[in-house]
Amino acid sequence: METQAYIRLEKLRFRAFHGVLPQERTVGGDFEVTLRIGYPWQQAMESDDVADTLDYAAVYRLVRCEMAVPSQLLEHVAGRIVKALLRDFPRITSIDLWLTKLTPPMGADCEGAGVELHWER
Repeated sequence: METQAYIRLEKLRFRAFHGVLPQERTVGGDFEVTLRIGYPWQQAMESDDVADTLDYAAVYRLVRCEMAVPSQLLEHVAGRIVKALLRDFPRITSIDLWLTKLTPPMGADCEGAGVELHWER
């Protein structure tokens, strides 16, 4: 029987400089990233060894680096994060990523606006 296994990182918070408006790239804004990453960690269930799973601290560091690079579009940031994850962790089988700008400059009273990306091998 094949087991589906995922690593989740919920609502990672960042101050970043993404946006189409010049003010967004100067002043910055608050963002959240949530990830659900498919990874074959069945061996880790037996071994209890971090080397047999996806180290979520390493994933966080990668996301933090990508969030630090200013972009106009959240789609671009999300794509960069996914490409970097696949490059650094080739055993990943799927990625669900939610990237939310918490205070979008659109005159709406809302909890955020963002993009959702689903990738599967």
